[in-house]
Parts: sequence; structure tokens; C-alpha cells
Amino acid sequence: MVKAKDNGSIMSGVSKYRMSFSVGGLLLNESLMIAQAYQPGESWASARERLLAQGASSLPKLASQTRALREVYDRIGHLSDAERHYLSAEADRAEQQAMMWLAICRTYRFVYEFAVEVINERYQSWRLDLGHEAFDRFLTEKAECDPSLSELSSSTCAKLRQVLFRILRESGLRSVGGRIQPIWLSGRMKRLIEESNPADLQIFPGDGG
Repeated sequence: MVKAKDNGSIMSGVSKYRMSFSVGGLLLNESLMIAQAYQPGESWASARERLLAQGASSLPKLASQTRALREVYDRIGHLSDAERHYLSAEADRAEQQAMMWLAICRTYRFVYEFAVEVINERYQSWRLDLGHEAFDRFLTEKAECDPSLSELSSSTCAKLRQVLFRILRESGLRSVGGRIQPIWLSGRMKRLIEESNPADLQIFPGDGG
């Protein structure tokens, strides 16, 4: 089963962070449509054309739709068959949000590490406030591992921060008031994640231990 990983390019032996999570947010409705329409073994080219024709994205421009759907399709691909089935056929709304948070964390190593090293660590130490400065400090720290992050413009950094915090809000991890909220998983969903990679439970404050 695929584990949290970064699909970015390799440069000088160092894995670069993939930062394309700036597209759209959680994109739950689009993700559900793709999960429900997923056909094992289907190529991205055929799936993209079919899903665009079906209007899987509400984004207005075709280019934006294609980019968003590519990211969503990649996220869905980081779920196991059992997790994908649970997402599309069994999970309630809160667990659908949690499942897509899992898919996002597995797709983007930067987000996974933020979830574990910032959100979970703060939750365990009962420091529940999660402001913009936490993201800015984390980005600066990660730039030491991936120098390309230090080359991002201030506007790009602000966009990444805005979208990540939107994802946190849409997945139920951050309240409107800016505080970390626990995510409690059903026994069924927890077992599915444990079958794939038990360490992934760390991205859920409250259930991650």
C-alpha cells in the first residue's frame, strides 16, 4: 500500500516538496465523483476526458478544471481500493472529509509533515491555537531541506498558507476561531488506515495518539 510520500522531482539526491496542493482546497465533491467513477487500470488521459465531460469540477476555466482534476485524481490514487470504496459508498460526510485529508497528506509530504510535526504535536501539548505564524515558521524550517522553498515569492507563500488553512477548515481540523479540533474516526475507518499504514493515524489529532 502506498505510504505518505512526495511525488516531486529529485534534485541532487534530495526529494523536493510537491506544493501543488494550492489548487482548490479539499475538493471533496470532485473527489467523491472521481472515487465513485474510478475504474481500476484506467489511464489518466481517458479518465480526465471522461470526467471533464461529466462536469466533475465546478471550476470555470477548462485549464483550471484539468489542473484541479489532475490533483484530485492523484489524491484518490493514494487511497487503497478498500479506502476508496469506503469513501464513495460507506463513509458519512465527516469521514469523507477525513478520508480526503488522509489522501492529501499521502500525496503532499509537506502537508503530512505539517500535520504530524505541527498540528499533532500542538494538540498533544494542549497548544490548540493554530495561527498563520505556525505555517510561516514551518515553511522556513523546511526550506533548509528543500532550498527551492526559500525561492517562493511572498505571494505564493501566502497562497499556500491560505489554501492549507482552507483545507484544515473544510476537513474539520481547524475551527473558525483558529483552534485545532480533534478528529475521531470510526472503528471501521481506523482499521482500514491501520491495514495500509498505521503511522498515518498521526495526522488525526485525537485519534493519532
